Amino acid sequence: MPIQPIESRRLYRQIADQIASLIDRGDYQHGTRLPPERNLASQLSVSRPSVREALIALEVEGYVEVRMGSGVYVIDARHRSISPQTALDEETGPFELIVARRLVEAECAALAARSATPEQIAAIRMSLDAMTAATQSPLPHDQEFHVAIAQASNNSALLLLVETMWAERSRPLFARLEHHFGSPVIWLDAIREHHAVLDAITAHDPVAARKAMRRHIDQAARRFGRNWQGRDPSTNTDQ
Repeated sequence: MPIQPIESRRLYRQIADQIASLIDRGDYQHGTRLPPERNLASQLSVSRPSVREALIALEVEGYVEVRMGSGVYVIDARHRSISPQTALDEETGPFELIVARRLVEAECAALAARSATPEQIAAIRMSLDAMTAATQSPLPHDQEFHVAIAQASNNSALLLLVETMWAERSRPLFARLEHHFGSPVIWLDAIREHHAVLDAITAHDPVAARKAMRRHIDQAARRFGRNWQGRDPSTNTDQ
């Protein structure tokens, strides 16, 4: 038996390619609503977050359209990207990124609670004040908040990791996911969660800071995992 190449593509990419091939051969026609994520995950023996990442990739590439409150629909082939998978092949999946952020940023918060200087705490607070006052997207100030906490950890390696993860967060898959689920109400919830993190760091309580950051990122995962029809499926982010 000849040696076979090792499969190195990300899981969401493999799922997206399978669904795209079904669309291309006509199993799902233009205008058809795709099966629910739960069904697709069961058929493919993968997690629902991985299916969601695949559907978001297909939307970016022009295979499907996500209609909030309704579902995911196949759209006209003329809307597809000229080279569908090239731009997304190396992109980290949004839920994979959330899991990594939970691990790294919770420890950054704990370290910041132990060693942050008054000036560093003031910088974290300033970014949160800017996020609260933002009249349009608070996202740039959200990034400033999390990077400021990484800086306050006083660990340059952790700071580099956080900056890298936030650079990934601005790429098409995560940006599209956030587009669907972002709203003023959601940002108000996120800002309250940020205040809990800042309060714990200001109190120099590493245990509370770690818990508050984990809670915030867990809540973000739940928000991004809500059902396309608007119901909360209590999505698990385990991969």
